[in-house]
Amino acid sequence: MIRIAAIPERVNLEPFRRWLDSQGVTHVIEHEEGHQVLFIKGEQLRQPVTDALSRYLDDPRHAGAPEGFTKPRQRRGIPGHWQAGPKDAPFTFALIVAAALVAWMTAFGAREQLMVLLTIVNPYEWPVASFEYRVEALTGTLGNLQLWRLLTPDLLHFSLMHLIFNGVMLWFLGSQIEAMDGRRHMVTLVLVTSLGGNIPQFLLSGPLFGGLSGVVYGVLGYVWLSNQRRPRFQFPPALMTVAVVWLLIGLTPLTEALLGASMANAAHLGGLLSGLAYGLVRLANDMRRG
Repeated sequence: MIRIAAIPERVNLEPFRRWLDSQGVTHVIEHEEGHQVLFIKGEQLRQPVTDALSRYLDDPRHAGAPEGFTKPRQRRGIPGHWQAGPKDAPFTFALIVAAALVAWMTAFGAREQLMVLLTIVNPYEWPVASFEYRVEALTGTLGNLQLWRLLTPDLLHFSLMHLIFNGVMLWFLGSQIEAMDGRRHMVTLVLVTSLGGNIPQFLLSGPLFGGLSGVVYGVLGYVWLSNQRRPRFQFPPALMTVAVVWLLIGLTPLTEALLGASMANAAHLGGLLSGLAYGLVRLANDMRRG
């Protein structure tokens, strides 16, 4: 069976299910973490069913789904996408809200005593001047079971623009992933890209970094890769080009001259590579199931 999409429970899929029956499409709808997951049989039917589902979801009447529904009207936009709201992507929404609250509580990094509780290691407890010291600090911190520190640097932001940019990008991409692929996959993707970005950044430059940028690069890589095989996310193609160019610019002194601060380049690159890797794993699993 081929996984098509995860649709929120609030959406009435019964008319669409009857339409699939009328077209002779073998299908299964499973319930998973507040979503209805649609599977079909037949690789050749993947795109037609995806397009039909997209048109159905774009019809504002789908929640009340009239009995006479047979063929959805022609949709506008990109196949496989509908506008997600906080109820469709509660984890992504909560993550952005948490980052905003931490930014407010830490006064964008000005309140050091609170901030160091969230850095990957406490720089007042561990020497971090060299790579060897940083490895020892990370090992010791994890040995003390301060495991939250691997993830909490994502919540630290040092300017309002930093927070706004990361929040907007994470919502644009992450809400689509959570609404279409399910909350479990979005949580896993955030964990993978957070670890993939934070650990290399710390080992290369130390603990004074933060932000959701690594996760943003990770979800960007995942969405871009997913769309290469089957376009289903709203994703302007130029976005990946801009992200890579910005990543390369970050390797030069230009960003420090323009922004007054260096960029967390290792977190960006590590997050991007982690997102691509997770996308490859998902792609391989989907092909095996198909």
